[in-house]
Amino acid sequence: MAGITRRKRRSTTRPAAAPVTPVADLIRRDFTAPAPGLRMVGDITCLPTFEGWLYLATVIDLHTREIVGHAMAEHMRTDLVCDAIDLAAARGFINDDAVFHSDRGVQYTSGQFRAALAEQKIRASVGRVGSCYDNAVAEAFFATLKTEIGATIWRTRSQARQDVFTYLHYYNHTRLHSTIGHNTPAETRTNHYHQASAA
Repeated sequence: MAGITRRKRRSTTRPAAAPVTPVADLIRRDFTAPAPGLRMVGDITCLPTFEGWLYLATVIDLHTREIVGHAMAEHMRTDLVCDAIDLAAARGFINDDAVFHSDRGVQYTSGQFRAALAEQKIRASVGRVGSCYDNAVAEAFFATLKTEIGATIWRTRSQARQDVFTYLHYYNHTRLHSTIGHNTPAETRTNHYHQASAA
């Protein structure tokens, strides 16, 4: 996963026009959850390749810090974030009445995404405009990925995809996290359900 040169960081957040119905901030910088599947955060980042940008959307569980859903595409239309949520739901990683928190980008405040959340019985939550701290966990994951993956510009989108897939598996199943007691996200999820079944 060797990079070539670093390019200027590109912003993927485009504040939306006034949404049809205002969405509250249900997280309020409390990036914890009592159990898996209850509180999620997500965001979009862009990965540079010589073929053009590759966009990555993620869904992170705040209890386990596991990347439970993701999607990659050559665009950052709303379909991208819908696909990430749909994958997390299809895997059984999101409970009914869970909260999904994001920034106020147009993808996340769109009617299409709200409908996707409603279909999965998920409540929307958004931070304030221009405040990266309101979505700090999602932002921190992208910073970690870009530091640890070792690539700054890929030759092809296919190479970038493969490197990201490899990293996500490593992040969920091998990398230890101080936030969750120096366990992996997958271990944290498994331990929670073992403890719950033994109670």
